[in-house]
Amino acid sequence: MFSNYSALRAPAALSRKDPLFPATDDSSHDLHQGQVGNCWFVAACSSLASRESLWQKVIPDWKEQEWDPEKPNAYAGIFHFHFWRFGEWVDVVIDDRLPTVNNQLIYCHSSSRNEFWCALVEKAYAKLAGCYQALDGGNTADALVDFTGGVSEPIDLTEGDFASDETKRNQLFERMLKVHSRGGLISASIKAVTAADMEARLACGLVKGHAYAVTDVRKVRLGHGLLAFFKSEKLDMIRLRNPWGEREWNGPWSDTSEEWQKVSKSEREKMGVTVQDDGEFWMTFEDVCRYFTDIIKCRLINTSYLSIHKTWEEARLHGAWTLHEDPRQNRSGGCINHKDTFFQNPQYIFDVKKPEDEVLICIQQRPKRSTRREGKGENLAIGFDIYKVEENRQYRMHSLQHKAASSIYINSRSVFLRTDQPEGRYVIIPTTFEPGYTGEFLLRVFTDVPSNCRELRLDEPPHTCWSSLCGYPQLVTQVHVLGAAGLKDSPAGDPCPHPHPISHSLSLGANSYVIIKCEGDKVRSAVQKGTSTPEYNVKGIFYRKKLSQPITVQVWNHRVLKDEFLGQVHLKADPDNLQALHTLHLRDRNSRQPSDLPGTVAVHILSSTSLMAV
Repeated sequence: MFSNYSALRAPAALSRKDPLFPATDDSSHDLHQGQVGNCWFVAACSSLASRESLWQKVIPDWKEQEWDPEKPNAYAGIFHFHFWRFGEWVDVVIDDRLPTVNNQLIYCHSSSRNEFWCALVEKAYAKLAGCYQALDGGNTADALVDFTGGVSEPIDLTEGDFASDETKRNQLFERMLKVHSRGGLISASIKAVTAADMEARLACGLVKGHAYAVTDVRKVRLGHGLLAFFKSEKLDMIRLRNPWGEREWNGPWSDTSEEWQKVSKSEREKMGVTVQDDGEFWMTFEDVCRYFTDIIKCRLINTSYLSIHKTWEEARLHGAWTLHEDPRQNRSGGCINHKDTFFQNPQYIFDVKKPEDEVLICIQQRPKRSTRREGKGENLAIGFDIYKVEENRQYRMHSLQHKAASSIYINSRSVFLRTDQPEGRYVIIPTTFEPGYTGEFLLRVFTDVPSNCRELRLDEPPHTCWSSLCGYPQLVTQVHVLGAAGLKDSPAGDPCPHPHPISHSLSLGANSYVIIKCEGDKVRSAVQKGTSTPEYNVKGIFYRKKLSQPITVQVWNHRVLKDEFLGQVHLKADPDNLQALHTLHLRDRNSRQPSDLPGTVAVHILSSTSLMAV
């Protein structure tokens, strides 16, 4: 494509003196976009340059790769870089020849004329993608993940109405502050709706369809001297950088604006405020939410137990959407719009083991490359749904259950979701939007405690050599205990394990839980504290061999010394029973003449002779 190439090993050819890999001053993040439309990549590089630990991960042993004029024979003329791709760090090796026109670099370059690290990283990244052309019109989120191995979370500022919702805006700023303080990378952009909008400059100085690197996030103290210290008025502010190296924001808190008089000289120096058109500028977060449309947070997921910060437990599984004539083996069923094939998709189960936990889920499709010349191929439109299922589920889902959360569907390399979920068992179903498409993907699930995430491969209990001796299930029954009512209260003075704030001269609600039993298998709910009308919302699924043996639901009161039996019900649960929802009186455990006890329990039952009905 370009015939004029110059070699970094020959400084004279580039009219440079002492070519350097990185510069030794602050110009390392002063990067400029070249003739390819990859401001998204340059913005990611600019963010990377502000994080020395991440920079050294992408460019390992850079001092050994550096040109040393005193040891010219030690220079090998090659460089290697590390990028995180599809779950592993990939080593990419390139030579030192960079494309030029009239002795000028035509792609990414630094402000310092003898610094080449960004141009070399760009060449290595282009090799990974297939060619320089493949970098035209990419995604900052992808580059941030490839530089860090982190998880990118896109945020639509317009759709979320962050500009007018102060509470949501403050919460987002705190999350961004946390991501930045823990070494993550952030970028911002203004969506270009039409081709004419691309790189159109607004009156405020910002550019549409353009990725800006966020280089600092901080609360800025207003005022001077002791007044500033005691007044403690702070402003949420963000520093951004235009990868073009020029054209800055010209609104409030721009380089020459009078607002900076509200900030002491020492505070300005600490923030590194400069008055020059270098592409870097400060904005209030309120203005960021007003003018920008999208933010991408790439958080580094800390899995080290030695860290002072929150430690996440990561489950990482590789999967694929594949085609097969047999519906039971087909794994490309499309999204929930295609109800006949949706459950043919890959399914993954995980547990939330705390009363409530924040769960981070990301699926990343393997980058497609159509040809080496064309570089990149089109991404599939992908997404995933999460369902709360039975506490003891071991086999694949075949019917809809409660949808706990759902991602967007988008033709992006990665799709991310952050969600809070109560204790229980969940199934993730990653899909392409339309059925019949194939591709590989990586599923990453992050929880506070190990989630035991794994793929569900079997549709029903397998036939084994023991099946002829012990029998094979003839019926599947799903029992959903919704809740109870009218339970006996704990008496005054009961040694309750969770003291109630009201005086013990009063009766206390029960600290009850429910156990579902069937043929040696059982499911137990969490304890519902201090109420005579608990909502258990617990489900169990049972593959039954002894159809004459009923399913038992027991209610217990949790106490310090010994749990108290509050009553039970027996469920025949045969498929001929068309009344799915039952409200039943609790009874004692007398096998001959059971009598009623205080309280009722509400149970939803589904039974079928087809083991793939639930």
